Order: sequence, then C-alpha cells, then structure tokens
Amino acid sequence: MEIRVAKTAGFCFGVNRAVELTYGLLAEGHKVATLGPLIHNPQAVEDMQRKGAQVVDTVQAVPAGSEVVIRSHGVPRSVYDELTARGIRYHDATCPFVQKIQRIAEQAEKENAVLLVAGDKTHPEVQGIVGHTRGEVFVFANLEELMAWKGPSDPQKTLFAVAQTTFQVTKWQESSEFLKKAYTNARIFDTICNATWARQQEAEDLSQQCDIIVVIGGHHSSNTQKLVQVAAKHTRAVTVETASELRPEWFADVKVAGVTAGASTPSSIIEEVLNSMSAEINDSMSFEEMLNASEEKRVHAGSIVKGIVTSISANEIQVDIGAKQTGFVKLSELTDDSSAKVEDLVKVGDELDLIVEKVMDQDGVIQLSRKKLASRKGMEEIAKAAESGEVVEGDVTEFNKGGVVVNVKGVKVFVPRSQATMRRDEDYTALVGQHVQLVVTECSGRKIVGSINKVTAEQNKAKREEFWANVEVGKSYTGVVKSLTSYGAFVDIGGVDGLCHISELSWNRIKHPSEVVSVGDTIEVYVKDIDRENHKVSLGYKKAEDNPWEQLKNNYPIGSTFHAPVVSLTKFGAFVRILPGVDGLVHISEISNDRVEKVSDALKVGDMVDVKLLDVDFDKKRISLSMKALLNDDAE
Repeated sequence: MEIRVAKTAGFCFGVNRAVELTYGLLAEGHKVATLGPLIHNPQAVEDMQRKGAQVVDTVQAVPAGSEVVIRSHGVPRSVYDELTARGIRYHDATCPFVQKIQRIAEQAEKENAVLLVAGDKTHPEVQGIVGHTRGEVFVFANLEELMAWKGPSDPQKTLFAVAQTTFQVTKWQESSEFLKKAYTNARIFDTICNATWARQQEAEDLSQQCDIIVVIGGHHSSNTQKLVQVAAKHTRAVTVETASELRPEWFADVKVAGVTAGASTPSSIIEEVLNSMSAEINDSMSFEEMLNASEEKRVHAGSIVKGIVTSISANEIQVDIGAKQTGFVKLSELTDDSSAKVEDLVKVGDELDLIVEKVMDQDGVIQLSRKKLASRKGMEEIAKAAESGEVVEGDVTEFNKGGVVVNVKGVKVFVPRSQATMRRDEDYTALVGQHVQLVVTECSGRKIVGSINKVTAEQNKAKREEFWANVEVGKSYTGVVKSLTSYGAFVDIGGVDGLCHISELSWNRIKHPSEVVSVGDTIEVYVKDIDRENHKVSLGYKKAEDNPWEQLKNNYPIGSTFHAPVVSLTKFGAFVRILPGVDGLVHISEISNDRVEKVSDALKVGDMVDVKLLDVDFDKKRISLSMKALLNDDAE
C-alpha cells in the first residue's frame, strides 16, 4: 500500500500561535485559563491541562489570579468588555483571518448594513463574529438556507457577506454566485483563510488519486469535518482523532491511501497515525522517510522556483512548486496594474518563474512573487545597461519635487527634473503614464539614476537638422504642445520647439493659452516667421478663414440684424458683441427714439438686445450699430 500525505496538514498559523502562546505562559509559571477548549483536539487540550491550563466556559468562571488566553476562534466584543471590567489580564490569540471578519462585522454596524455569515451558528468563531455587530444578522449553513431567507427587514439596506474561515470553499462559491444575482447591493468579502482553502483544495486533489482518505483531527473540529466532506466527493473518507481509531479492515485491497489533517491536529498525532499506517507497507518506511518522499528540498526566502498554476481566485493564485508547502502569489505580486484580473494574466497549468518572499512553516504556506523576480532580473540588465550606455525603455509611474520615477523591467529608476524634459519650463509631471526611453547614468546599490534628455537630445538632433533644411514660411506642421507660458505655447514640430504667441492662438481675446490648448495636445500649426541665426520659429495657430472680421465682411451686409449681448458701457454708448471677438458701438443717440440722458439708465452689461448694422470700417475695425433703427422699422 502506498501512502500519500497532503502537502499542507496540521496546525495552521492561528492555531499554532495560540498553542505556542499558552505553552509559553505555562512554562513561565503563569496561571492560565482558556475560554473554551483552546483547539478542537482533545489530546492537545488534555496535555495543556496536565501542565496547568484550565478550561472555563465564562469570564465569571475564571479563577482568581489567572490570565486568560482568547483562542484563535475569537470571542464577541462583550467578552473583552467583561474581562476589562473585572480587571482580568488577557492574551488575544484570535486568528488574524478571524479578526478581519470581526472588523467587517463592525463596519457593517457602522454602515447600518445587514451581516450575512456563512457558517455553523453554533461554532464559537461564528458566535464571536456575530458578537461584533449590533446590527441585523443572518447566519446560514448552506445555499438552501440562504435561498430560503426572506431578505433584510429593509430592502434598501446594503448586505455584507462573509464566510467562516473554515467554510467549505465550493459551498461559499455557490452562495456568492447566488448573492450576486439575487442582491445587487451585496458586498461579498473573501474571508476563507488561505490555509483552509489550501487544505480543502489539496484534499480534493488527493482524494481523486487514492482509494481511501484518512483525515486526522478532532471529531468536533469544523475544518476537519470540511476536509472529510470534500474528500468524500471522490473516494471513501474516514476521520480519526488518534492512531488507536484506525481499523485494519479499512485498508483491505487499498493500493493508495491518502492522509491529511485538520488545522487543530498536532504533528505528534499525525506522526503517530502515519507510523501505524506504515505497518501496512511492505518496505516499512519510517515517518521521516515518508515525509521526505512526499516533498522535495524545502525552499527559503530568496529562492527562485518554478511553479505550476493549480487554481485561481479573485485576488491570488495557488501554485505547485514541488515542495511540501503550498505556494500562493497575490495579485499585487503578479502585476502593477491595479485594474487587472487574475484570470487575464494566468491560467491553470501555466508555468511561472517566481521568487520566494516568505515561508510560513506553521501554515505550510509560501508567499511568492513574480514582480520581485522580474525586478531582480531587471536589476541585472540595468546594471549592464549602465556600463554599456545602452538605451532602455520603461513607463513613468510617478513624480515628486525632484523628478520622475520610471519602471524599467520592474526596477524603479529616478530621473531628476533637469534630465526629464528638454525645457526648464516644460511640465515634467505630464510624463506620468508615458512610455519613455532613457539611459542609466548611475547604478550604485539602490541608487539608480537615469536621463530621458540624453536620449531625446540624440533623437532630436537628426530631426532638427532635417527641419532647418526644409522649413519655410507658411509651411504647415502637426505638432505637440510641450509647455505653456503667460505669453504663448511652445509646440514641438519635429525636434524643434516653436513659439505660438498668445495673440496667434485665437481671434478672440484670451487671458492665457490654456483657454485654447493644453500640454500634450496635437495641433496643426504653420510657420509665420523664421530666425535661422538664433534658431527660433514663430508659429500661427488661428486660421484666416476663422477670422471673424472676414466672416463679417463675407456674410453680413449693411442692414443685417443681430440679437447680441451688451459687453460694456461708456458715456457715449454701449458696445455689443455681434460675433465672437467683434464688438460694435450703439451710440447713445441710437439706443431709443426717446432722449437718453445716461446710457446706464437704458442698458446694463449682459442685456440681450436687437441691433442693426449701420456701417463698418474694416481698416480701423469700427462698427456702428443701432437699436433705434429697428424700432423705426417696426413702426413703419
């Protein structure tokens, strides 16, 4: 009989932390009491009791002088208040994954949202979660119970949906899909802990390879029973608390047996069970030999490994790296693109080059990163580029007072402001989001400095030579606005920046070029003047056909009428804007048939008036208008 051991088995991080904390306090001579059994393993609890730990059900039952250990399941908010009120010192060993859910429950209360909890309502973890909100709560064990729920008391309320950390993954997925369709205002949080998820995934995979699965763990342990349920979908699954519960008849005609363990199962019991089962193996492999056979050489932080993607979730992927531990890669360690989806980046079966960030032996979890490995490789390439002067490419990700930061092959390269743009007055912050070329000018430890200018200058040199060889007055160019000043806009027209004066940007009067163009705009311009000696070019942007005076000459004969605004008043009349940039004068004598003593008595700025075109002096750009003429026309 071959025995295959799950890669992840035994104490999870939260349980291990609680157990180590308790044993540590006992070893230091502290009187210790736990609120309920510290873990769902009778053998481990009995061992702690032999060493002095007491198990109590309530705060009132805590013996005088004892310090309380809050187990990894967590407790309601009221328990903390009671402990504080009685002056009892406590040590909070609540699992970080559970604390996350408790914070969500508290937030649900703050936002007057309904809290939905997928889990066992009798389980202390669920009871603790529920005890962190005074708002409306509904606990459901499966999809059927959720579907039978009549909904919140107020249909307008937001729903906060969480799952017990040890909830079966497939059941949670089913419930989540239902919530998405049934309640558009539901916020669904991914709260099943990584260790639980990994154990369930491994149990399912292992069960498809074996004739029987032995799940080691407490009979009252929620996560242990979940493993049994998962494994039982594909093969026969049995559970034992200790090796004494193993039955020889279970293994009759069994060729391959699988072994996994719940998060509350001590390694000593796992070893005991494996040793007992090994008696069925002809070659009598030791526990250590079996364990070594099931794993490759352990990895450490900084190791470079190859991983095969085995499963994908919304925020991370699980990979098989051939070691005993389970490997995870967070979405943030796959890409810098915050809008990217995991499923668009990788698929199950993909082989990835990764670097080990952190090894959590207690959890059997390895945190991996593709970004940091790319950064390491990129660093090597950048060091070579710095020596050779090779041009590299990257994306400008941010700016600060001193310059901009460029991501080159996963490495941050700082480009000083003076090396970022060709002109001092050019807006260097506009580079953010652009793909640029640069040279690395300094690479010393973490100090990596580059220059965009040096590349731009070389590229522009050839363009400038070609420009000055072919430029002529009147020639049109497609240019990019590089910077704005109070007196105009500088436009790149092919390696050369020409000035488009503010008066050349619009036929209308404008106070600043930004009223017409913005940095980065692509615009059509033409050459108005050339200073070859000083290498200066004056540009025009406004078109002759857009000249409002030409429009007036061509389209509005004497006698034309306008409904237009009064834009200013004088002692002798009012100016009315008949076309954009074109104002005409209504003399005080042309306002009304009645005598007008004061213009402001008859008109104010902003009034819309009807006027008639009496005369135009195009040379002096003077226009005479009349309101009275229209009154007389109406009278006739």
